[in-house]
Formats: sequence, C-alpha cells, structure tokens
Amino acid sequence: MNLFGRKKSFRGGVHPPGKKEFSRAAPIEILPPPDKVMLATLQNVGQPCQPIVKPRQRVVYGEKIGEGKAFVSASLHTPIAGVVQRMKTMTFPNGRHLPVMIVKAEGKQVDGEELVSEILGGEWPKDCMRLYEPMYIHDAISDAGIVGLGGAAFPTHIKITHESKQPINTLIINGCECEPYLTSDDRLMMDAPGPIISGTLLAARALGVKKMIIGVEDNKPRAIKALRKEAADTEIRIIALKTKYPQGSEKQLIGALTGKEILPGKLPGDVGVAINNVGTIAAVARAVARGKPLTHRVISVTGEGIVQPKNILTPIGVSVKTLIDFCGGLKPDAARVIAGGPMMGFAFTDLNTPVTKGTSGITVLTENEVRKEQETGCLRCGRCVDACPMHLVPTKLALASRYKALQVAEDYNIRACFECGSCAFICPAQIPLVQLIRSGKMYLAAKDRKAA
Repeated sequence: MNLFGRKKSFRGGVHPPGKKEFSRAAPIEILPPPDKVMLATLQNVGQPCQPIVKPRQRVVYGEKIGEGKAFVSASLHTPIAGVVQRMKTMTFPNGRHLPVMIVKAEGKQVDGEELVSEILGGEWPKDCMRLYEPMYIHDAISDAGIVGLGGAAFPTHIKITHESKQPINTLIINGCECEPYLTSDDRLMMDAPGPIISGTLLAARALGVKKMIIGVEDNKPRAIKALRKEAADTEIRIIALKTKYPQGSEKQLIGALTGKEILPGKLPGDVGVAINNVGTIAAVARAVARGKPLTHRVISVTGEGIVQPKNILTPIGVSVKTLIDFCGGLKPDAARVIAGGPMMGFAFTDLNTPVTKGTSGITVLTENEVRKEQETGCLRCGRCVDACPMHLVPTKLALASRYKALQVAEDYNIRACFECGSCAFICPAQIPLVQLIRSGKMYLAAKDRKAA
C-alpha cells in the first residue's frame, strides 16, 4: 500500500542536498526568557507599526506595543514582561536599517510548561462553524499581529477575510518546508498538529470555503501521519508532494495541488485560492481560540557549524547570539551565519541582530561548505532555464542587471523572479545569478522612486 498516493509537483526546480538530519530529530525546546528583546517596528510586508508605548513604561507579557494602523501592516506585542527602553536603529540581514523597540525584562515571566501549553498544547476546537463568526476570526487575527511565518511576512488578516473581492474556493496550507536544513515546520507538524488543524478550520470558516488542503513534501512522513491522524474527523485533505525545491513557493504549490497557473503579476486570490504556512495557521488558532497574540515562533538553529542543532520555541526579538549560545555555540570551523536557509537566506555577521516574525531559521555553514569555485563565463548550457520554476531566463536577467540594462531586464520579466536560488545552485560557471538579479531589482526600484 502506498502511504502517500500519487506524488504531485511542478515543472522546473532542483534537488539540493536536504541536510534535514541535523535538526529534524530534535523536539521543540523552549528558550528561557531573555534579558531583553529588540523588536523591529517593521516585521511585515507593507508599512511599519506605530509605537504606542514610551520609554520607562512597564509592559506585561503579550501587551500590544505597536499598532498596525496602515491597511498593509501588523501590530506588535512584547513576548516578555518588562520596561520599555529608548528606541534605536539596527541593521538587519536583508540590509534594511529599521527602528527597534527594546523591552528590558523585569518581573514574573511566562515560561516553561505554561508557555508550551498556551502555544502548542491542550485541546483545540474543531467545531468552528458553531463557535466562531467570520468577522470575529478576522478581527482576532488582526489584533494578534499575525504575519506569514514562512518568510514572506504578509499580514495574515488581509489573506483571511470574508470580504474578499475575488471568491475564494480553496484553502491551501503550506507544510512543504523545502529550504535545505530548516526543520521548524516539520517539527511543528510532528509535535503540535492540533493547532494546525484547528487553525485551518478557523481560516476556512472565515473565508467561507469547504475545500481545505495541507500540502507536505514526502520527505516528512512522520508529519504527514500526525496531521492525518489529527484531521481524521474533518474534511481537511493531507496531500504528499514530491520532494523538490522550491515546492513550497506559493505559485508552485498551488499549481501542483490544483493545476491552476498564476500568471506574473497575479496573486493566489486571482485563481480562487488562499494560502498560508503551517506556523502561521497555528498562530491563527492560538489567536482565535485562546485570545493570544503572536509573541513566539519555532526557529531552527542548524547546520554543520552549530554544536547542537535545535528547534526552539523563541520569543520574537531575541538576539541570534542568544539562540546560538542555547545550542552550545559555534564550531571552530564555522564560517557563515545565514538568516533562513542557504538558498533564499541572507548572510550576516552581527550576532546581536534580533530575530523577527519572519525568521524561520538560523543556518551556520562551515569553511568547507562555503568554499566556492571561481566564476567563469556563461557556458550557454541552459541549465538555469530548465531549473527556473517561473520559466524565466536567469542568465539574461543577471547580465542585464550587471550592466544596468534595465529595459532589457524588464523585457525579460525580472520582477517575476522570487529569488529561489535554483539557477545559482545549478550553474556550472558559478555565476552569482541571484545576487545580480537582486541588484537589478534594486536598480529598478530606485528608478521607479525617481520617476515618482
């Protein structure tokens, strides 16, 4: 008997080494309350939140300290009790300089089993049609400051609304976690399927849809079994997909599960689909069923350069150094620290940088892993074209970016690239395709601002 059934996938993509073995077997652990947290006012796509507390003000665990007033924005809550400090500006791995709200720990903290029970444990509602109205669900998500925890960080209350202009008929929950090394979603599905199933039912209630699918790559058999067991008395389907990168990209996942193609410039809603990450949807259950905001998330700290890789239930705003120290520190040959995974993450050097809502993992590579061959001229082999899940021509985009031929870059649809890194991974000439394409996008953005 085939446990997973027919394997679904998409055209293109690559098969980088998964490297999941470093942290997959590590159950979710709780990081002790830190001495302080540093909370960037912009942790989402769109506009930053507006601070609503002042220096020397005392705050309690879960208190709102930043209001998401713009339409595309998200509120911010403190994960610890303490005293608000003066704001400062910090540089984040993506290169942005952002205002940061600092809370110094003081007083009794929520910790240990109490915290785990609140976020992951206990019973989770499934009779959502009777218990909750769509507007209540939408407002609870908005009040909780939930954003996409898969990395995109788009405010979730905008995705889950019963007033969508385009009718939504399918809800997809993304449990693929195709990025190498990272296992935070895998462990969440294994250790806490309850809030994922409950959150899926709640989101479906808010959207008014009955078709619910959770897509998981077939290299996560224990997660699939846990979800299927939890969803046995519901209409949620758990579908196993072929393990291939970037299976977790929303357009590729939607295409694999529904056969619908999302054209460049269009969104999932344009084809009647709403999509969210498993971590996001678990936070939805917590916000609606327990009235608690997004204050913590599971983060994988992993890689060959970490003494003891772990999956950690982490307060938003704690420093990367705190997480690394909790894992026993860096190995002597550690050479590169990445926010996220090696395909789409950003390398950085300041370990005092705080994690944000969108930080799914910290990957540490060794000297041997980062040693690269010298870049050569393009061989015109076409491997990058075959690998591109968006069916672009990465070498054309990269060369146009390198020589600032911005019209050529636009003609070849550079804005459609979501920087998955498949092209750079497969390139035998070691051309830094993704970095060049990112530069091209920056040049175009500067051109657009100047024109405005």
